[in-house]
Amino acid sequence: MAYDIQNEQESASDTELAIRAGLKVRHPMEALLKSGVGAGFLKVGEIVEGEVIGRKATRMFIDLGMLGTGIVYGREYYAAQDIIKGLSAGDRISAKVVEQDNEEGYVELSLQEAGRERRWVDLRKGMENGETLELKVEKANTGGLILQTGGIEGFLPASQLSYKNYPRVDGGSKEKIFQELQKLVGQTLKVKILDLNPQENKLILTEKGLDQETFRSAVAKYHVGDIVEGEITSVVDFGAFMKFGDQGLEGLIHLSEIDWSLIEDPRQALKPGERMNAKIIDIQGEKISLSLKQLKVDPWIKTAEKYQKGAIVTGKVTKFNPFGAFVEVERDIQGLIHISEFGTQEAMRRALELGKEYMFKIILIEPKEHRMSLGLANPVKDPRNNEDPAPSEDAISREVKEEAQREDTEEILSENVKEESAA
Repeated sequence: MAYDIQNEQESASDTELAIRAGLKVRHPMEALLKSGVGAGFLKVGEIVEGEVIGRKATRMFIDLGMLGTGIVYGREYYAAQDIIKGLSAGDRISAKVVEQDNEEGYVELSLQEAGRERRWVDLRKGMENGETLELKVEKANTGGLILQTGGIEGFLPASQLSYKNYPRVDGGSKEKIFQELQKLVGQTLKVKILDLNPQENKLILTEKGLDQETFRSAVAKYHVGDIVEGEITSVVDFGAFMKFGDQGLEGLIHLSEIDWSLIEDPRQALKPGERMNAKIIDIQGEKISLSLKQLKVDPWIKTAEKYQKGAIVTGKVTKFNPFGAFVEVERDIQGLIHISEFGTQEAMRRALELGKEYMFKIILIEPKEHRMSLGLANPVKDPRNNEDPAPSEDAISREVKEEAQREDTEEILSENVKEESAA
């Protein structure tokens, strides 16, 4: 079909004059649209491009070429005012088709939705190309962080935070996680797109993997056995985290690595903000394990010279457990008096009192294993019943007791190792 370029140019001129005169605009191809020729090329929701003709009151007209004349008006005009105010006649722009052919013969368009559609297309390309975005954290919730890009909200789950920003809290408390995440609001993070779905308005981000190269480069400077200086950043039930080095590496000081003495609550031994030295004892991927106690002299080294099997010592009862009672013989040296010395938990608690000192007999000592097994030196009869708190030597032989204490103490130590591995 022949098309007269000169006529089109004249019509375009007339169109501009018509707009200035306040007359209704009719595109040269309107007849084709009415006959269904041009309309057949258009679909609602499709993104089209055109040239701005001009504005009249709250309407903007766009030349779509053979597809007709587009119009942005009403609610769509007000919604796109920020876009429209920066446009002039002759500017090319993308728009989304809202209606193919309205009552006045125009193609109704949306600029705002077209911008979002285009942004989704760009985001998908960015995800496929593995592009990195630098986005500001707008707000936080118990599950993660909210960030924005081009007017589209993205969600960064807490599980997708880097090792540096991951919230470390006791027992997975949602309230404590939220408090830690709130500290990141206002910060700019480097993220990648993990998943997106424009129809569901879903944009999922991740911070993981972006700092792997930086982490590997920073960790390469350190080796197991190195002594590092750092600052305690947080204290939890299973230990404390310490930040060290120029790159802000963070390591875990497990409860069992704080001190040679028995530590039940790490908060009583360490406080956030304290600076100290620690020894690197393991590096596994992003997990760095540190130790404070290995920088101190092992108090068990001299126990072989100081204590022998059969010796009588004074000790303070510090803790009860199903296997017996822990007894502090001296600072950092604790022994276990087995439940078999008493027969039952009730008898043990009647015979011993937490925080009180008693005379004990050493029945087993293994310094290398940090193990000392004790027995009562002077079993006394409980005045509240007719039973002795400790069975006689004939009832339970020392050999049987030693073996039982060895097995149970090994079980206690094994549980400590499991806890450390889980952390």
